[in-house]
Amino acid sequence: MRARRAGAWLKRTMVMAAAVLMPLGVTVAGGGATASAAFNPAGFDFWVDSDMGPIKSRIFRAADGNTNRVVYALDGMRARNDLNGWEIDTEVARELTKWNINVVMPVGGMSSFYADWNAPSTILGIGGGSSGSGSLSSSGSASGSGVTQLLAGGPGKSTRYTWETFLTNNLRWALRDRLGFNPNRNGVFGLSMGGSAALTLAAYHPDQFNYAASYSGYLNVSAPGMREALRIAMIDAGGYNIDSMAPPWGPQWLRMDPFVFAPQLKANNTRLWVSAGSGLPAAEDGLSFGTLNAMGLEALALANTRAFQVRMATLGATNVTYDFPAVGVHNWRYWETEVYRMIPDLSATIG
Repeated sequence: MRARRAGAWLKRTMVMAAAVLMPLGVTVAGGGATASAAFNPAGFDFWVDSDMGPIKSRIFRAADGNTNRVVYALDGMRARNDLNGWEIDTEVARELTKWNINVVMPVGGMSSFYADWNAPSTILGIGGGSSGSGSLSSSGSASGSGVTQLLAGGPGKSTRYTWETFLTNNLRWALRDRLGFNPNRNGVFGLSMGGSAALTLAAYHPDQFNYAASYSGYLNVSAPGMREALRIAMIDAGGYNIDSMAPPWGPQWLRMDPFVFAPQLKANNTRLWVSAGSGLPAAEDGLSFGTLNAMGLEALALANTRAFQVRMATLGATNVTYDFPAVGVHNWRYWETEVYRMIPDLSATIG
């Protein structure tokens, strides 16, 4: 009876969130920040070859110089091609390095979900141009509407996205061979798109990642309406076709769904930190379309995250810390605060 009530609540929340999101045309992507930290001179560029071409990451060294404690920070759906959003919009790298943790921030991967895609992104079999950078600006925002961007060039269009392979193979071993970084017992965290990706990486690469955190992640992507919500989001964030990423409801799609692979996270005994805000804004968020957007997005993330919580509870999993602040919408200020809450737990686990 209790499970039925919980399921009905989740379904109602999903429906209400979708009803808010769809008419507004908002996107399931990383939200705007209240302030920009921008370029951090303490970091340095680290280029690694991949099947997608050379990929840049930004590296921030631990204050004590150790090479044993490493965390990867994954971006949101609007990931830029010059800097990772965590560097642009937060100060988390400075705080993590004070805790003697090395920070790896991959750059790029707009709308990728950090997955190995089935094919380059095309629409109706028509490719998106031959340019590696396409018409994406240095900010990573698509020029023009998402619909027009469907036929534009860009990363993941002229070539197939292979982000999981890059993070767990190319980058992993380059960090070990060139910087001496420990390739095992690393942490990984991300917001929104990067939140579900962090759990995916930990589920299938437990030797590399023994800690994973999701902030406002979409952790039940097979729930009713979620694929179409993500379809709209990916069109808007760079003009990407979700069907090129993974066919609907097949093994490749289900492999990306934390709700589905939850038993693997329990079996691995991966230490998890999972959070989502209430969708209620604070006074400093103000009243604007952007705030309404962020409220709807966070309501959807909360429904997904609560569904994941119920799933893990039914499995008897005890390896998760959940944090559901009473106030919080879909933007960087809240995600930055969540990292600060998580750091002691991360620090006690990795390395």
